[in-house]
Amino acid sequence: MHFGLTDEQKMLIDTVRRFIREELQPLEAGVEEQGLLPKDVALRVHQKAKSVGLYALNMPTELGGGGLCAVDRMLCEEQFGHTSDILIRRAFGNVYEALLACRGAQIDRWLAPCVRGDRVCSIAITEPGAGSDARGIQTRAERTDQGWVLNGSKHFISDADVSDFFLVSAKTAENEISLFLVDKGLNGFSCGKDQKMMGLRGTAHLELWFDNVMLEPIALLGEQGKGFQMAMEVLGQVRLAQVGARAVGKASHVLEKMVQYCGQRKQFGQAIGQFQMVQQMLADSVIEVNSARWMVLHAAWMLDAGQDARHHISMVKVHAAEMLGRVVDRAVQIFGGMGFCKELDIERYYRDARIYRIFDGTSEIHRTVIARGLMKRGAELFDLHR
Repeated sequence: MHFGLTDEQKMLIDTVRRFIREELQPLEAGVEEQGLLPKDVALRVHQKAKSVGLYALNMPTELGGGGLCAVDRMLCEEQFGHTSDILIRRAFGNVYEALLACRGAQIDRWLAPCVRGDRVCSIAITEPGAGSDARGIQTRAERTDQGWVLNGSKHFISDADVSDFFLVSAKTAENEISLFLVDKGLNGFSCGKDQKMMGLRGTAHLELWFDNVMLEPIALLGEQGKGFQMAMEVLGQVRLAQVGARAVGKASHVLEKMVQYCGQRKQFGQAIGQFQMVQQMLADSVIEVNSARWMVLHAAWMLDAGQDARHHISMVKVHAAEMLGRVVDRAVQIFGGMGFCKELDIERYYRDARIYRIFDGTSEIHRTVIARGLMKRGAELFDLHR
């Protein structure tokens, strides 16, 4: 069992870290002040990321992607956590693995342009009455002689404002869910209001409305009735990367600021890092960050080994999300009044961290998944020797 990084992995991390430090972090304050990332700036960082091979890292090299395995991707995703959500999206892209199910003409129309960064895709599963209950959706697609007719709505759809097409889940029978590739601009398809958030400034979250939207037969992605399984596989990758690994990166970034501040800020004639209560907060933080990191990498290793990592990803989702919340809360406490002030970015990290315990399945839902898996599989979930 070897825990060291290869020279190639170190170079990859250094490349991503340098790009984020030089190209993205200087833009964070502007995004926070304006609430958006200007289109020309978004295009510039997108082109720069592509030029150094950092776009669509999860896609196969034969399609023009980075071809990274799960472990290497998580190493990059951790670095992504050192900057803002909107900057990650525009620079590195969101190319969902479900698109690899594209066949024939679907490849040239949807998959290939998305990997190239010519078209942007968003995944549209969440509905007002079916948040964590992906099976409880009400959006329906009915088969016709010409293809499908789509009716329903979605909400909290990230990147909907800039997306060219969507992966939409819909019922095709009472107990059957399928995925569809839906282009923006089709008759009957409209985008609703941007649902403003307490954090994640710059990233839009829109409502989508489908009113008798006519879809061609080619719009069905994969097999009819396999949409729920495909969606869960996609969300598993998203949870591990965008929640688990990025939470570790964000917490690491905040911890670096805490350590620096504890060495500089003086009270009662000494640096506050000399006080035992402060030291406990630092120690607890580094312990939790490291434990979450190894959980992320272990789940990624399982994926690369072809093992079933669903329950381990749920463990990562719960632990990493809640770890991030505790670390940023300690940061606010250590920085004191300045940590609560918008003059520093600590309060932004605090706001951004809260959603991690909610999106892509709440902590409560994932605890249920873990417990049920434990009752079914027993020691297999926690004993490496089984």
